[in-house]
Amino acid sequence: MSITENYTRIRNELPDRVTIVLAAKTRTREELLEAIEAGVTDFGENYVQEGEAIHTALGPDASRVRWHMIGSLQKNKINKALGIFDVIQTVDSRQKAVDIDKRVEAAGRDIVPVCIEINIGSEFTKAGVEPDYEIIKNLAEEIASMEHLRLEGLMTMGPRTGDPEDSRPYFRKTRDIFERLNDARTPGIEMTTLSMGMSNSFRVAVEEGSTMVRLGTIVFGERDYG
Repeated sequence: MSITENYTRIRNELPDRVTIVLAAKTRTREELLEAIEAGVTDFGENYVQEGEAIHTALGPDASRVRWHMIGSLQKNKINKALGIFDVIQTVDSRQKAVDIDKRVEAAGRDIVPVCIEINIGSEFTKAGVEPDYEIIKNLAEEIASMEHLRLEGLMTMGPRTGDPEDSRPYFRKTRDIFERLNDARTPGIEMTTLSMGMSNSFRVAVEEGSTMVRLGTIVFGERDYG
């Protein structure tokens, strides 16, 4: 099936409340243009340099979609990232939030939407905040007090397993933290984005309350590394 057919099928399958972010990593200009024409509104990139390259390749068409930073953001790449990405989903410490906040104005922007990344499986090899409610609540409050950041929600990868059902308890725990943060009614914290679920697990994630899924191969097909 084509990119258009794959995207249309999945878009029709999911509730309107769920945003689809397509992972643009290694995809060609032609593939991304087909996705845009199919109705895609959001792209994600893991690396700043790849985001910059595809922006250049797309030219004016890059502005037709919202761009999400979905990989770890290094301090020395923040300035460049702020010129490329509309949303940064991978804030995982107070220091990273401070570093971004300091650079927003210089990048010619007023407010940057961000998500807190949670390492919900406490995996040594993954980035993200420890899945402890009090730690996450403290970070959320600190971000809410920053002049140039707007906290939009939470993001998690979830453990990579062959069986999507294995991810369910982790997604459920992330949703619980998300709901507790909103129920606390802390000034400046009113989150709408729960970004969790990828190509192999997005259906389970949506059942567990995800409002944003990050898809790649299920829409684009397998990558051609040749």
